[in-house]
Amino acid sequence: MVKMNRFIQFNDETVDAKTLLLYERVGRALSNAPYIELTERKLLEFQPIEGIISMSVFWRHRTEEVTHLGRLSDIYLLTAGYWNRFNVKNWLRFVDNISSHPLRKFASELVLLLEEFRLTDEIMKERPGTTKAFTVRQKAYRQFHQNSLPSNLQKGFLADALINQLYISINEGMFTLGTTDWGSIDFNLIQLQLQAAYDAKSTKDNINIAQRILLIVESILEKDLMQQYYSVTESITEQVATFHYHEGMMDAEKGDNDPKETIEEVFRSWHSENEEEQGIHLEYELEHGRSGISSSANSTAGDEEAEVNEIGFGKSEGSDADQHDVDDSDKHERKEQGWKSGKSYGKEHVNVIYEEKSIEVNDTAENRNLLIQWREAQKPFVRSLVEEIKKRIEQKVELKREGLSKGRLSNKLTTMIIDERPKPFYRKNAPSVQLDAVFGLLVDGSASMIDKLDETKKAVLLFHDVLRELGIQHEIASYYEDAYHASKRVQPNVFGRMHQFTDRRKDNGLSILSFETNEDNRDGFAIRWMADQLATRQEKHKFLLVFSDGEPSAFGYDRNGVVDTTEAVLETEKKGISVIHLFLSTEQPTEEQKQLFSMMFGNKTASSNSVESFTDQTVRILRKLLAIVIAQN
Repeated sequence: MVKMNRFIQFNDETVDAKTLLLYERVGRALSNAPYIELTERKLLEFQPIEGIISMSVFWRHRTEEVTHLGRLSDIYLLTAGYWNRFNVKNWLRFVDNISSHPLRKFASELVLLLEEFRLTDEIMKERPGTTKAFTVRQKAYRQFHQNSLPSNLQKGFLADALINQLYISINEGMFTLGTTDWGSIDFNLIQLQLQAAYDAKSTKDNINIAQRILLIVESILEKDLMQQYYSVTESITEQVATFHYHEGMMDAEKGDNDPKETIEEVFRSWHSENEEEQGIHLEYELEHGRSGISSSANSTAGDEEAEVNEIGFGKSEGSDADQHDVDDSDKHERKEQGWKSGKSYGKEHVNVIYEEKSIEVNDTAENRNLLIQWREAQKPFVRSLVEEIKKRIEQKVELKREGLSKGRLSNKLTTMIIDERPKPFYRKNAPSVQLDAVFGLLVDGSASMIDKLDETKKAVLLFHDVLRELGIQHEIASYYEDAYHASKRVQPNVFGRMHQFTDRRKDNGLSILSFETNEDNRDGFAIRWMADQLATRQEKHKFLLVFSDGEPSAFGYDRNGVVDTTEAVLETEKKGISVIHLFLSTEQPTEEQKQLFSMMFGNKTASSNSVESFTDQTVRILRKLLAIVIAQN
C-alpha cells in the first residue's frame, strides 16, 4: 500500500483532493452535468469518452489566490463557455478543410484563441461574479505571452511569436505593437481582421477571421507552430462526435448520424451509452450491431425456431449448480461470487465484485499461547482504560430533579420556612452505564502490511478487548483486492470479518490472530462498505476507524484513489459517522505522507512513529472517542 516515493518527484504533484472535489462540483453545477469528472493536465482538455474535463497545470506554483482564481477561470471556460457555446460541427468542418495545410496548427490554435476571447466576454456579461477570476487569467496569460514573444522571435519561431502578439493585442488593445519588427509580415493588415473579433457572436465568425488572417500569412510563414497553446478540442474528433453503426443496424436504431452541435451533446451521448451498455464498449470502440450480419463466410442467419444442439457455459452471477464440473487447475479461471458493487459504492468501483466472509480461525496451540501472552502484556492498558471510562461515567454531573416530596435532602432548607407545603428533596438522574456508541474498524489487508502484521494484530486485539469489556458493539474487518484476478471487467474484493455486530461480547481473539495479508487495497470502496454497516445501527455515536500503512493502490485505482477516498470520507461524515485514520508505519512519517493523509482524512488522522507505538496510539484514539461519547451522552 505504501507508494510515496516515486521516481519522478515533480510529476507527483497533485491538487488537494478536497479542493479538486470542490472544483468538480462547480463544474458540474455550471454544466448541469452531474456525471463529469475533473482532472489536471498540461492544457485545458475535454475527454468525452471518459466523461472528463481537465484544467491546466499552468496555475501551479503561484500565490494561493492566483492559483485558485486561475483554476476557477479554467472551469468557467470549460463548463460555462465551451460546453454549450462552441459549435462542434463548424469546428470539425474547419479542421477537415485545413487538414493538409502547412500551417494547420497555427490556424486551429488561432481559432481557439479567438474563441477563448469571445467566450470569456460572454461568460462575464452573463455571470458578473466570474470577472475577478478572468481578470487574473488575462493578466497571467498576457505576461506569459509577453515573456514568450521576444524569445520566439529570436529563435525564428514566427508562427509562435505571431500567436503571442495576437493574444496581447486582442486583450490589451490594437495599438500594443511596441518596437517589434515583423519584417515582411503586414501586421496592420492582420490587425484590421483581428478587430472583427470584438463583434464575433459564434464559432463560425471566429473561423472566418482566422481564415482571413491565414490568407495574409500563409505565403510568409515558413514553419508551423513549434509549441502547443491550446488542446481543448483535441479529443473532439469526427469519430467521437459521430457514433459508428454496423451495416446490419436498423435505421430506426441508428438515429441521427451527424456530428453533435455542442460539446455538451457529445458528452451526454457518450455518457448515455456508457450508462446503458456497461461492458465491452469500455474496452473497444463504441459500436452498435444488435442485428448485424456476421462478416464470416460460413455464417448463417439466425432462426428463433432452431433447435438447441450445443450448450456453452460461462461465468455467471447466478447459481452454478447446474453447470458442468470444470477443472480448477487453471488459476486464471475465477467464479464471480459475492455481490456486484455497481454504482452504489462510487464511480471508481463499478466493476468491483466483493464477498464478505469470516476469517478462518487458525485454532492451534501456538496461536492460543500467543493470545494469552499478548493479552497478559496488554492487560494493564485494557484495565486502566476501562476503569477510567467507567469512572468518568460515574462522575459525570447529571441534572437534578428538585422540589420533590421525598429523596435526598437539599441544601436549600429555607423552603421549609417559606413554603406552606415544602418539598426540600431532590433526586439525581442515574447515569447511563451503557455507552450509546458503535464502532467499525477496517484493517488494511494489503501485502505491504506484512512487516508490521503482529503489531497490527496487537492493536486490533486491544481495540476488541476494550470495547468488549465496556459492552460496546463493534465490527472488525480486513479489506483487500485480489490483484491476481483483477482486470478491467472485474475487480474481486474481499472483506475478512474478524468480529461482527451480531457477535456482541463474543471473544474473537483467535480470529484476529488468524488475519493475514493479501494483495491490494481499495480504501474508498472499503470505507463506503463499512459506512453501510454502521448506517443501519441505532446508536447515537458512530465511529469508523481505518488502520492502514499508505495510500490506496488497486487495479486502475492509482490515479484517482486519493480523491475517491477523500470523497468516501466526506460522504461518510455527512451520514453522521466519524472517520478516524491511524497510519501504521515502521518509521517516522514524512511531511509528504502527513499531507496526503490530512488530504484524505482531514484532521482526524494520527500516525505512529514505530511498530511498538501502534498499541499506544490505539489506546489514545479510543480514550479520546469514548470521552466524546460520555460528554455528549
